[in-house]
Amino acid sequence: MRGATTVAEHCAANKPLEETFVLISPAYAVLISPAYAQTSGGLLPGGDLMTFLPMIAIFVVFYFLLIRPQQKRAKETKAMLGALQKGDEVITAGGIVGKIAKLNDQYAAIEISPNVEISVQRGAISQLLPKGTIKAL
Repeated sequence: MRGATTVAEHCAANKPLEETFVLISPAYAVLISPAYAQTSGGLLPGGDLMTFLPMIAIFVVFYFLLIRPQQKRAKETKAMLGALQKGDEVITAGGIVGKIAKLNDQYAAIEISPNVEISVQRGAISQLLPKGTIKAL
């Protein structure tokens, strides 16, 4: 073969690969196995469903462990805020304990001590306390 060289000759001559042929020793050619494309290999019917089954299972677990309890808690909080009345004893999100003196659609005036009232948003009320809790403190 004209222009065929070994790897060492090719590297020593610094020739571009397009200009020369590189011969591989027959000893190395035995070690290199041919690569063939993989066949489709008989896919099972419903194989696509089996691919998405783990994702579906994770979504179901997230729904029952995270989403559903959070929706239930939000529903209970909304019902509690809607049922507030004057005289109820509450705890705000900031931890202030007091009795509701006035109620508005968006705000509540909370009496935290005699003749001391603060205004808070209704959403800032985090918990409704049983009657008489403030006197027990």
